[in-house]
Amino acid sequence: MRRGELLMGRSTLRRDDLRSLFTPPTTASEQVGLEIECGVVDPETGLGAAFGGRRGIKAVLAALLAEWEGKAQYNDGELIGVELADGGLIGLEHGGQFEYSAPPAADVVTAVDELRRTMERLAELLGRFGLALLPGATLPFDRVESAPLMPLSRGVPMRAYFAGLGAVGSRAPGILSLSMSTQVHLDPLSEEDFAQKLRMLTAASPVVAALFVNSPLYAGELDGLLSHRSYDWLRTDPQRCGVLRAALEGDADFDAVIDWALRRRMIFYRDRAGRLRPGPDKPFAAVLEQGFDDGGTVTYDHWVSHMTQIWTHVRPRRTLELRAPDGPPYPYISAVPALWTGLCYHPASRAAAWELLGRYGVAEQEAATEQLPAEGLRTLLGGDRVHELAAELVRLAREGLRARVAAGLERPKVLEYLDPLDEVLETGQTFAERCAARWETDLARDPRRYVAAYRV
Repeated sequence: MRRGELLMGRSTLRRDDLRSLFTPPTTASEQVGLEIECGVVDPETGLGAAFGGRRGIKAVLAALLAEWEGKAQYNDGELIGVELADGGLIGLEHGGQFEYSAPPAADVVTAVDELRRTMERLAELLGRFGLALLPGATLPFDRVESAPLMPLSRGVPMRAYFAGLGAVGSRAPGILSLSMSTQVHLDPLSEEDFAQKLRMLTAASPVVAALFVNSPLYAGELDGLLSHRSYDWLRTDPQRCGVLRAALEGDADFDAVIDWALRRRMIFYRDRAGRLRPGPDKPFAAVLEQGFDDGGTVTYDHWVSHMTQIWTHVRPRRTLELRAPDGPPYPYISAVPALWTGLCYHPASRAAAWELLGRYGVAEQEAATEQLPAEGLRTLLGGDRVHELAAELVRLAREGLRARVAAGLERPKVLEYLDPLDEVLETGQTFAERCAARWETDLARDPRRYVAAYRV
């Protein structure tokens, strides 16, 4: 299909309309965006807070809206988030987690400083309600079946869709109810730059995920897994999660990603009246041709929504959203953007990382993704130990950051942000293994001590 051509059937969308979701603006620059999801928990039990009640999520959001400058966000009449005056957003996730999406910054230190200011202000507000803000990768003491439900309308069709997948979607409830993360958004500057960054970041994602494993507890118990979050993502929907095959099997350009996404179905969509409906049981390409079952046609907003229903290690849109690693303990949050930025925004480091990892095929990447929840740094990628590959990525990231400091694009403090990863690599003990050891020793298997140790 030629660029600019009508796609087919009931839609007025053209291929260029689909491409525009990925096309950088002419003013694009390489900025750093951060998102962090944190549990809102009772500091005595470690359990997630309910939505209603005097000490519930709704009351906290109402206080936040009253005290902070911002604009309320509602879902079916319920307050679910606050858009802040600086462009940031504090929103509600399905299990009661708060997600803070920070405005993009020109450098890593500025992005991290802004994140910490907001998180600590939010933690102080929660403290007044007798609640704690708990970063990491999963809620460590809740169970899927008893985790609090939030009034997010999209959760209904999502749960129904995943239930219909059978065994391959069996852990999706854990993702919806318990999962947390620390995500980074990085910017492509052109289609060629998009392809280079997307393929390297995709190839590096299982290695980085193995380095950052940090969710060893489920319902307050250790069961041998180092990353329950990564384990759950493997069993959510293999068609829309994990390794983005389009980044490694072809040109990794806009059209490769579009063609991949056209073969996936929608989970939900909004009809002409604005009502949320389950997505048709057919690929997005077929909906473009045939329209929706209710007679509606596909719009650009449907395409945007469809791409938000894809959760690969790297989620491509106008920014590249990096989703693979677990969230580390709060003091080490800065290691996540520092590693990704050093690898991605320095052309020589980016090229060297692709040369290191580009030789591994999709099957080897997927096999490593299967291993890493239990093996961490002991994971094998092909026949090679992830431990050594991760050490080389950290070295390349440090080179990249040094070059950016020398060019005046980063402040020297950014180099310190990788130090916790050096310690992980030198000792061979991941954040998850340290957490598990503490749980059995100084934390005395006590949720109260755990929350005190890891809260903001």
